Amino acid sequence: MPRTEAVCVSNIAKQSPALIGMLAAVRRGGGVARARTLIDAGHSRYTVRRAVESGQLIHVRRDWVALPEADHELVWAVRAGVVVSCVSQAKRLGLWVLRVDRPHAAVVGARRVRAGNATVHWAEPVVPRHPDVVVDPIENVLALVASCQPFEMALAVWESALRGGMVARASLERLPLGAQARRILGVASPWSDSGLESFVVPRLRWMRLPIVPQAWIAGHRVDFLIGERLVLQIDGGHHVGAQRAADIEHDAQLMLLGYHVIRVDYRQVVDRWHIVQDTIMRAVAQGLHLAG
Repeated sequence: MPRTEAVCVSNIAKQSPALIGMLAAVRRGGGVARARTLIDAGHSRYTVRRAVESGQLIHVRRDWVALPEADHELVWAVRAGVVVSCVSQAKRLGLWVLRVDRPHAAVVGARRVRAGNATVHWAEPVVPRHPDVVVDPIENVLALVASCQPFEMALAVWESALRGGMVARASLERLPLGAQARRILGVASPWSDSGLESFVVPRLRWMRLPIVPQAWIAGHRVDFLIGERLVLQIDGGHHVGAQRAADIEHDAQLMLLGYHVIRVDYRQVVDRWHIVQDTIMRAVAQGLHLAG
């Protein structure tokens, strides 16, 4: 056995059951914990102090400790006196976020904040925050996204959360949401397959045409069916190789059935929407959205 591995095994063997149990409790909490909470849970002050002195825990802020390998974003939040929220927490949850330019956080109670260049939100939470948390509940995340981000970007995050089952529409409707959050909730749908698709319906609503997301045609879903026969497909980064070949085959099947396909990619939707919109407008002007 290598010497370093032998030393590690030896150190573990020397740890008392109380120390092992306390470290496990910190790990279950995401790698950071309030010392008072550990003590209230039955872990002694001596055990906490011993862990800090031995380097198995680090002192982060008054009454807070963390594992040396703890998530750096959580450690930053404790040090700053905030909770990770808004688009930062949305991204951590795997929701569709176009960009995060800097850390976004929220204040808990009257904590003194030292958040540097982060965007800090002081709004009252729609769901109370426990003083031990370092990340916001999903409802608070969505409420802050609604007030912080442009409408389309916020809508994409909300639809991503609904699509992933992280929150239910009925639950959101009962919360004391602000006007912008209510507006987003009013149009949000769980059917968009990606954040890019969340941009499309609001951008085309002015045309007053039926737009069906995720319509099932010829054995596959299409991103959008506009009118009766115009299909809009949005390709993400995975539309290569076998996926690309399948897309081409499906486009041919759609054509034989009398559909017209407009296929665009990520950059066109994000950076060159005016060109995409112009193409759709011209297709509609030619009646390509109508059944023959």
